[in-house]
Amino acid sequence: MLSGQYAGTMALTEPHAGSSLADIRTSATPDNAGHYLIKGAKIYISGGEQNITENIVHMVLAKIKGAPAGVKGISLFIVPKLRLSETGGSGERNGVALAGLIHKLGYRGTTSTALSFGDDAECHGYLVGEPHQGLKYMFQMMNEARVGVGCGAAVIGYRGYMHSLAYAKDRLQGRRAADNNPQSEQVPIIEHADVRRMLLAQKAYSEGGLALCLYGARLMDDQNTHPEPQKRQEAGQLLDLLTPVIKAWPSEYGPKANDLAIQVYGGAGYTREYPVEQCWRDNRLNPIHEGTNGIQALDLLGRKVWQNQSHGLQLLLDAMQADLQAATSARCEPWALSLSETLQQAVKVTQSLGKTLMAGETEQALANASCYLHLFGHICVAWMWLRQANAAAIGLNDASNDRERYFYEGKLQAAQYFFHWELPTVAQDLVLLRNMDDTCLAMKAEWF
Repeated sequence: MLSGQYAGTMALTEPHAGSSLADIRTSATPDNAGHYLIKGAKIYISGGEQNITENIVHMVLAKIKGAPAGVKGISLFIVPKLRLSETGGSGERNGVALAGLIHKLGYRGTTSTALSFGDDAECHGYLVGEPHQGLKYMFQMMNEARVGVGCGAAVIGYRGYMHSLAYAKDRLQGRRAADNNPQSEQVPIIEHADVRRMLLAQKAYSEGGLALCLYGARLMDDQNTHPEPQKRQEAGQLLDLLTPVIKAWPSEYGPKANDLAIQVYGGAGYTREYPVEQCWRDNRLNPIHEGTNGIQALDLLGRKVWQNQSHGLQLLLDAMQADLQAATSARCEPWALSLSETLQQAVKVTQSLGKTLMAGETEQALANASCYLHLFGHICVAWMWLRQANAAAIGLNDASNDRERYFYEGKLQAAQYFFHWELPTVAQDLVLLRNMDDTCLAMKAEWF
């Protein structure tokens, strides 16, 4: 696989079990030959069938007969498209069959498939590690994949931003608001304040999200390579806490950036002659796959915040505090104060939700988990922008040419946008969470 001779997939989702992996039905029956017979169906498998590589290795979640109920009974199996021969090369066909192709809104460069296992022939699978530990093993890949999803969402958002920025600089339309002369020259649309608003929002979303993803990638490196064992452990704890946010925030705001890119183009953006519609179509998958953003919200508030007696959360607060103290420039200092005040309110809300969870009122505490994720994510991205602003303020003083000055000024202005236009939106989240608002929880299915 490292050489590219074989390809691989992750086969988790089933027609009746998407986010709820506890309900998968794919079975694994021990065989006297030392392997398992796999029987079942999986869907949304990227690259599940192709003839580019010699073989495809499927990592399949299945349940061994008699396994415990729920996720504790899930095991992980290697299921190759072609069985290995006695010499270690690719041999006869295994009982994995293409059951259908899935026609998607975007990401059309990747084939998405439905696969059947064991329908037309015996499907041999090989147990990975210990029985009933499959989800634990799979999440070693999935957690990195979730960081990858967030990064992909941020860069697709950035791609749309770059296209719309170039278009806005080139497209002539109208005149400045104060210019009433119909015979004066038209100006590029970037001269209009509302277009700049849309471009600033895209810059704030994509560059803020990318900074968060790169921070997560650094934690992944430190978790594995930092020379100090304690630092490796702390990086792992911080990464565990932030993974739902790194996945969800860019995948929520990357498509929002792409939507704004389409708007900058106007009617042209709605056509396939220009690239921004594809950016939106491709990016729209990211809030859905590798665990929907709703699942990330439940994971963050229901599990990750409280892991290891909230040590990861304390590490995050300490890291933020260092950057808050470093914000000493005239421009950054009020932003640091704004973030500090929001952070204090978020900590109080978190403590209140923790008490509700400990009291056994799980549904009430988690009903507005998406609000908590939005609050948490905006605080983290505001922190990322403060870090960039601190660096830009220093860089601006040392800049030796216009190009450098424009770069740093752009960073500071995007940070200002986030602190003035975006961070204040979490006030609603704080109110809903503080009041344990039951609007959504109390709604009955029959009332829709």
